[in-house]
Amino acid sequence: MREEILAFEKASQSLDPSPDERAGLRGQIISHTEDFIDHIEDRKAFFSDSGGDSIKSAKPGKETDTIEGIISKLREELDSDGINPASGGHLGYIPGGGIYASSLADYWAAITNRYAGVFFANPGAVRIENKLIRWLNDEVGYPDGAHGNLTSGGSIANLVGIVTARSAMNIKAVDIPKSSIYMTQQGHHSLDKAIKVAALHECHIRFVEMDEQYRMSIPSLKRLIQQDKEAGIRPFLLLGSAGTTDLGAIDPMDQMADVAAENNMWFHVDAAYGGFFMLTEQIGDRFRGMERSDSICIDPHKGMFLPYGIGVCLVRNGELMKKAFAFKASYLQDIEGANEEINPMDVSPEMTKHFRGLRMWLPLMLYGIEPFKACLEEKLLLAKYFHSEISKIPGFEAGPEPQLSVVTFRFLPEEGEPDQVNKKILEELHKDGRVFFSSTTIDGNFTLRLAILSFRTHLRTIDLLIEILQQIVQRLHLQPRPVARSN
Repeated sequence: MREEILAFEKASQSLDPSPDERAGLRGQIISHTEDFIDHIEDRKAFFSDSGGDSIKSAKPGKETDTIEGIISKLREELDSDGINPASGGHLGYIPGGGIYASSLADYWAAITNRYAGVFFANPGAVRIENKLIRWLNDEVGYPDGAHGNLTSGGSIANLVGIVTARSAMNIKAVDIPKSSIYMTQQGHHSLDKAIKVAALHECHIRFVEMDEQYRMSIPSLKRLIQQDKEAGIRPFLLLGSAGTTDLGAIDPMDQMADVAAENNMWFHVDAAYGGFFMLTEQIGDRFRGMERSDSICIDPHKGMFLPYGIGVCLVRNGELMKKAFAFKASYLQDIEGANEEINPMDVSPEMTKHFRGLRMWLPLMLYGIEPFKACLEEKLLLAKYFHSEISKIPGFEAGPEPQLSVVTFRFLPEEGEPDQVNKKILEELHKDGRVFFSSTTIDGNFTLRLAILSFRTHLRTIDLLIEILQQIVQRLHLQPRPVARSN
């Protein structure tokens, strides 16, 4: 048996490379990634299908490849296909981040393979993550008893908040058909998904009317709640948005908190996109009332420009998170009594917990908070700038004044159906590829939508976009709809 064990040991040695082998692998990958960053300004923000099939045909098996061959495949079929989220020209959806210091933190976390689920396993990792959560609770304005969890993103953060609400409000299976949830049509679809995953989809889902700025209408909310009470339905959960995806609208959270308190409802705020703008001088006061919510979802991979894969759920009463998620197992008996900190696994669906907090902690320690604030202030001004400049170009109609960093707009042609013309403009923009943005539907109209949140997006990016749009209009021979004159 010993000989057989040693034979398998020898066969598996490639999984633990020597120092020279590590240096060779690392050198090749660093060389490629450094080249990628050095030439990021020259790379497109959007690539059509590269046409390659090496990745499509590659599958795990006995055959191997060299690191040079693998990098070649990735360069041609991964780095040059689809959206380039690292580009400052990525202005579609809600751009993710990817600051360099976070990549080094991820490298460190992966090499050391720290498990961040329980304090006993790695006190330092849990302390770091809990310190980040405390900092965020302080910024929001939550009290000392608040806690939270670093999740994989906003969808799981919303799920954690909604499951905590279900537990805290003691919603049993029999109560679900007699309970109601309130949100607007602008609520993110991850809220709908979380409601379904949390088995709350048989609640009465009430879509509250919106005002002219696409924010929740408080009179409409009160009217719906009153109707439900009269019908014997319990108002249970109020879902607000601190920055909707379509328009960046910020619901009137202070008034919503009043309504929630008056009706004994759980108030959850989805601030995945907009939450970190609370740090800015320009619009920080628009988030007043968020501190009165019961739970919040906020995404560092958006407003803190970190790589994809980190969100946060904050809960005003941390004990309610433990009530919703903490379980015991006999094989974990060694960790009992060894905890100076709340275990992340006790406030989350996750038990396997990558040390994702290091990607947030390292850059904050290196740079402090001020560069992040400056970047957010810049994005707000860039949105205002584009909104102003696009309105000056004949034919283009800008949407509402941006509340955050999302701008919607349309071209109104003299001839042709506007929706089809704007789809053609978007198609031409994607073919060009230097800048990428996406579309949405507002009030039934196909609408072009710009989301400015990449840390590499600067004034020159927006000027380039305006120039490209003008070129597309000329190339398509589009004439603006005549402006109606008043008598």
